[in-house]
Amino acid sequence: MESTCSRCHQAVRDGDCFCPVCGLPQLVYSAEASTGQSPADQWLGAARDASEIDWKPALRAALALAIPAGLCCSVPVSAGIFGLLLMAGTAAWVVALYMRNQRPAWITVGAGARIGLVTGVVGSWTSAAVTAVTLFAMRFWLHQGNVFDNFWQNVVQQMTQEWTTMGVDAQTIATLKGMLVSPEGRAGWVLGAIAFVMTALLVCATAGGALSARLLGRSRRPQT
Repeated sequence: MESTCSRCHQAVRDGDCFCPVCGLPQLVYSAEASTGQSPADQWLGAARDASEIDWKPALRAALALAIPAGLCCSVPVSAGIFGLLLMAGTAAWVVALYMRNQRPAWITVGAGARIGLVTGVVGSWTSAAVTAVTLFAMRFWLHQGNVFDNFWQNVVQQMTQEWTTMGVDAQTIATLKGMLVSPEGRAGWVLGAIAFVMTALLVCATAGGALSARLLGRSRRPQT
């Protein structure tokens, strides 16, 4: 006797614990249900839903890997595409470690994306904190403020030249330049840059976790 899967509506043989197409756990009925649970029912009751997350091991893996990754993604150490790829790979690794201790060893894309998001939160905040502390130390403890000032003056000069090429009037350029060279303008620009990097790291970590769940979940999906 065959039934159909409630998710993909494909045929499922009587007694199969999982759909052979999409892997959805199936509810199995038998004559033994009136006197007690069958072995298949007991196994299904013990198996976790692939969309649910056991956050204790997930957080353990995320903290162990995301903090070092955040240190490597901080502005004084690394920047650019390498940091984004590193955070995506870290999230994929966290998902792989999480799946290693799961029975059945399967996970949905949504659950992988949530684990990746948590990994990205830990990593991005670590990166932002290390960047902020390093910049503060270089300016006020190591007295390297002139390095930042010269760099910022060059950036403003380049932006001014670009605005002039674009045909922006002189009064508007003078106003914008005054805003950028002010302490408030520099602080706002730095905070905006850090926020942009944090957002990019979050997006890459979420994508890395979802992709890892997609690939590993497909290869380890329960089969009958």
